[in-house]
Formats: sequence, C-alpha cells, structure tokens
Amino acid sequence: MKVSVLFSGGKDSSMAAILLEPFFEVELVTCNFSLLPTGEIAAEVASRLELPHRIFNMDSGILESAYEMIMRDGFPKNAINYIHQKAIESLALEDGMKFIADGTRRDDRVPVLTASQIQSIEDRFSVSYLCPLQGYGRNAVNQMVKNHLMIREALSDDISKADYEAELRELIKLRHGVDSIEKLFPPHVQSKVIERIK
Repeated sequence: MKVSVLFSGGKDSSMAAILLEPFFEVELVTCNFSLLPTGEIAAEVASRLELPHRIFNMDSGILESAYEMIMRDGFPKNAINYIHQKAIESLALEDGMKFIADGTRRDDRVPVLTASQIQSIEDRFSVSYLCPLQGYGRNAVNQMVKNHLMIREALSDDISKADYEAELRELIKLRHGVDSIEKLFPPHVQSKVIERIK
C-alpha cells in the first residue's frame, strides 16, 4: 500500500514518514505554487532520508485565496490551514490515491484540520487521512527526532523550507515588502532535516 506524505523537509513530516515506513510504501510529496523552488529544497532532504519524492504543482488560485485571507485577518493561521486542506483535497483527486498523511502533531495550531473537515475529505474522496504524530506533543516528537534525525533549527527567515508558509511569505514580500512579513507572521523556529540517523 502506498501513502503520500505531505513533505516540507522539516522534522515533523520526516518523522511521520519514518513512522509509516513499516506499514506502507512511503512517497514524499511537496506541494508547490512555482513561486519558490521549494520542491528542490524538499527533494534534497528526501534523498537524505532515502525516500522517493515528487513535487505536486498546486493551483495558483489557492495561494491567491490564502493571500486574501491573511491580509484580511492580519495573521496566518486561517490562510495556512486553508492551503493545507486544499493540498489534501487536490492530492485526493489523483487516480488511485488511497492514503494521504502529514506531520501534524497533537499540539499543532497550524496547519491542522478539524475532525469534521477530515471526515468530509474521507467521505468525498474515498481516501484515508493519516496523522502518525497526532498522539504526540512537541516534546515527545523532539525525543523521537533525536534518535532518528539530525536537524537544523532557526527562525523562519533564516532557514530554507519547503512548507506552505514559505511561498505565502514570498508572495506578501513581493507585493508589500519585507516589513509586512514581520507584521503578519509571529517569529517562530522551524526545522530542516540534515541527515537520517541509522
């Protein structure tokens, strides 16, 4: 059985893929709007994990809708959750798609789907949505990561990532300048996988 794991190159999506390996043929999938080379960043990490990877090109209208949301709301939560839902729904439309997974944890606020959104996706598209880290909080995941991954952590502006936020930030920067990023996105630390520990 194949599972498509939404992949940013960070510790959570990487750890989710590792947890699924004993039970599935794992494929890493990076969603991209062609604004930044996020697929290339993720492909490099995927090769270090020794897992197959592909880039899934998303409709630019989804990014535009997310942009409108963040500009209206003044914060990124709803916009990033929207992109995440649309990424899963878009993948679910592929022929033969049965299992889609991501690296969301129990204590994540972004990106997350509600139970009703998950049920709706599974019912409408006849897919199963898997969250292998859903029962774990940040501290537990960090302990698992220590045994399986070497990572680099830094503030969002100082690390090259392949998540939805990277392209959303880039679009806002292009339209409103660098200063607008600080107003809309609270500073937070992100991770990038450097090596898999075997």
